[in-house]
Amino acid sequence: MRRWVFSALGLVLSVFFAFPVYWMVSSSVKPTDQLQSRDYDLIPLGVTGQHYVTAVSEPNFLTFLRNSLLVSLTAVLFALVTGLLAALALSRMRFRGRKGFVLLVLVAQLIPLEALFIPLFLMMRDAGLHNRLPSLVLIYFAFTLPFTIWTLRGFVDGIPAELEEAAMVDGCGRWGAFRRVTLPLLGPGLVATSVYGFITAWNEFLYALVLMRDQENYTLPLWLASFQTAFGTDWGATMAASTLFTLPVLVFFLVVQRNLVAGVTAGAVKG
Repeated sequence: MRRWVFSALGLVLSVFFAFPVYWMVSSSVKPTDQLQSRDYDLIPLGVTGQHYVTAVSEPNFLTFLRNSLLVSLTAVLFALVTGLLAALALSRMRFRGRKGFVLLVLVAQLIPLEALFIPLFLMMRDAGLHNRLPSLVLIYFAFTLPFTIWTLRGFVDGIPAELEEAAMVDGCGRWGAFRRVTLPLLGPGLVATSVYGFITAWNEFLYALVLMRDQENYTLPLWLASFQTAFGTDWGATMAASTLFTLPVLVFFLVVQRNLVAGVTAGAVKG
């Protein structure tokens, strides 16, 4: 009975969180007259792809998509490499100030992003990076790095150091022991942090709006805002654009999950 109760509760929560996504997708294929109707049709009475054509036909759509992918993937890559090295140092090494550094990482994670608007704007302006995509890469990298360090440190702590020591006894160097034993076992942590970092960078709107002046440097969140004008909101195109906006995140998650989960299984057997 207890298992049935928890299963039913999980099903209710799944429907609760999945319904907005379903409503977005279903609204993106409804004809315009159904979108403006007062009837809440859970199943569209008609299907059209015109809203997707309208969304993709917006000027510079491919440029915005390229900018978002470039900024998000680069920031995630930098955060993973730097965060992994920092997590290894904090977990495996003992040095003065280690606990204070961990506390600073936690404090940096708690700082609200809106409080850094002015200092970051001035820094990017003085560095000559205002209205340039590298400024967004650096900002998103700084935003995701504390979470990456904090999360990966916990995963590294969960891997016994004796596994690396046993590999070094068998002839591996320190780097070889890390690459062959520890790195494959860090797959779940790398998946979690990479997905979080990608979603954070992909969805960010305010800093892109403040720092980017030229339309050629806009990202997809700014593209979504273009469907709301002084004459009203094109809800069909907005829902279609929102659906397209979520697809890269879903594809990214499926790719990293498939590759890294396979690596975790292989690494555990070899260890």
